[in-house]
Amino acid sequence: MINFDNQSNLDIDISILEEIKKLLTAAEVEVIIVEQERMKKLNSLHRGKKRETDVLSFPLDSSFTPETIAGFPLGSIVISATSARQKAKELGHTIQDEIALLFIHGILHLLGFDHEKDNGEMREKEQALIEKFNLPKSLIVRTGE
Repeated sequence: MINFDNQSNLDIDISILEEIKKLLTAAEVEVIIVEQERMKKLNSLHRGKKRETDVLSFPLDSSFTPETIAGFPLGSIVISATSARQKAKELGHTIQDEIALLFIHGILHLLGFDHEKDNGEMREKEQALIEKFNLPKSLIVRTGE
């Protein structure tokens, strides 16, 4: 189940997010959509970076694994509505697609993937999900180009 808190004016259908989550984990996930100022504050508070970012992940307990997490919340994913609007417009796809890309990125981080430290495993997993759900290029692919 996804606990969804939309603090923006975006009209978002979470059904694709639910499908993606079901493939990855039985755990409950919280998704919060916020505007730019809130995201800047969260990024500053939790990462020490005084700028907006597109997605943040807050794992509930890093000792859980996908096999042991069933029945426990996995964590929270905070997505910037402002960033989603801008990237969707810039790259010519829907806001819904951008939210799905950000969600994939965020949930993979909740599951312990880390593209800054791994040997491409997160990129591979992200790409497989993008292809399965017929989504545009991922965050990792876009930033790597």
